[in-house]
Amino acid sequence: MKVLKQFYEDAKNIQEKDPACHNLWEVILLYPGFHVLVFYKLAHFLYCHKCFFLARFFSQFARFFTGIEIHPGAKIGKKLFIDHGMGIVIGETVTVGNNCTIYHNVTLGGTGKDKKKRHPDLGNNVIVGCGAKVLRTY
Repeated sequence: MKVLKQFYEDAKNIQEKDPACHNLWEVILLYPGFHVLVFYKLAHFLYCHKCFFLARFFSQFARFFTGIEIHPGAKIGKKLFIDHGMGIVIGETVTVGNNCTIYHNVTLGGTGKDKKKRHPDLGNNVIVGCGAKVLRTY
């Protein structure tokens, strides 16, 4: 039940933030930004339970299906709105705060090969414009 409530909140958030959206069913059936969040939550659950292969399988399936790549190890806050999401890449150690918006062709990545924290963090209420490349360097 808790998961369904989270999906409803995600869909409702997208509907409220996108002026082109007419109803909740449109979000659920047609919005890749919503679809990738569903796959991400499954993949992240598996990743947290050390099922790394299955987690990556679902994240790569979501990438093929939506054009949006979110590593299952990333930490995504509540109410993420991915608008026109084609080409988005979110790395393994990224943390995205609550109530953020990310537009198309954005990379949240790193430049190092360190196994620890190597990707950027976004705080709460952040908007990342289309084409942005936010990289953490060493």
